Order: sequence, then structure tokens, then C-alpha cells
Amino acid sequence: MPRKTDGMPFEIHPSPKKAKDGRNILYVRARSSQKISMDYLDDYCAKHYALRPGELTRAFRAFIQATGYYLSKGYRIETLIGSFAPKIGLKRELTDPDEVKNYDVQFEGIEYKSVKEFEKSVLSWLHGFRRANNPNVQQLMADKDHLNKALQKNLELYHGFVTARSFSYYANITYYSARKQLDEWCNGDNPRLLKTKRGQEYIYTEI
Repeated sequence: MPRKTDGMPFEIHPSPKKAKDGRNILYVRARSSQKISMDYLDDYCAKHYALRPGELTRAFRAFIQATGYYLSKGYRIETLIGSFAPKIGLKRELTDPDEVKNYDVQFEGIEYKSVKEFEKSVLSWLHGFRRANNPNVQQLMADKDHLNKALQKNLELYHGFVTARSFSYYANITYYSARKQLDEWCNGDNPRLLKTKRGQEYIYTEI
């Protein structure tokens, strides 16, 4: 049977959840290696949508500045592609509302919710799905040389620390597997990494 060559390429990964047969339940995601730069998108829109070269990039930069200003004031911003809202949280664990002070609150990112029109645009271009050749996570987890190289790459790029998200990217494994491996390097009589909480995530630094 000929291999499907169109449609969105997807990867298959095991989740930490177990099925009734004791094996890990699978999940799929779009192929992580596929990326398009802002320059490419700008050039594409200039060629196909009558925009001037650089116009899309300038519009995005203006959008970032304007929305950043209003998000810093606590506004939810409604746009053609969806809504954006500031995500905030507490720096420490509290149970009494009267104990919450201004300095206990911290900015944790931006929440985004797409609109139906944006999702319909994707569906209008979508021609099904096709399976991509993604590596076997269990084999990668057993390859200590591969994991060590990915860790060193992270430590070099991030000046001595790594997160589960960045490690999963460079090791080409799932977020769950990355966190499991990083936690393993923190254990034992001679741990390799130190785990520290920063906001809503953990960072791992070399000892």
C-alpha cells in the first residue's frame, strides 16, 4: 500500500497513563521538527496576499507592543485570531485571603484562546493526517550517550540550567520522559543536578 504523502504529519508517543493491558496509552502530536520562521511567513504573505515585504513583521511588532501594554493593565484582548489574557499566580502557598499581599502575586505568562473562525481556516486547508517517522522514546531513554549530549547542549545554551521542556526538545523525547530523566539525575549519593522551583516550573542546575 503506498505511503500517504499529504496531510498533517503526526508523531506517536506513549503517555504516563496505563491501559488495562498494562501498557502505556498512546497520544499523538503534530511533528515537532516542523517550523516556519517569521521571515518565511512574511515573505509568503507578501507574495500571496498583496502585502509589502516586512509589513507583516512590523504589524506583529506593533501588536506585541500594544497588547503588552494592555495585558500589563489586566485587560483581556479580543482579536481576529482569538483572545489573550494575562496569567498570574501566587509566589507562595497561602490559605488565608487576608495574608495575600501585592508582592505575593507574579506574572506567569499569557493565556490564549483561539476563535472558531481561526480553527475553521485550518480545517479548510487540512487534507487529513499522515504518520511521521518519529524515534522510539524507550530506545532514546536507554541511550545514555544521547541523553548526556542533550543535557550538555541545554546547559551550554541556557548558561548552566535546564528545564524539562527544553530538555525534551533537544533529546527528542516527551515532556514526561524528560522530567523523569532529569529527576533521576537529582537522586542518589552523588546527584548530577539540583532541582529548584521557579514560579510554576522547575529548573535543574548542574552541581
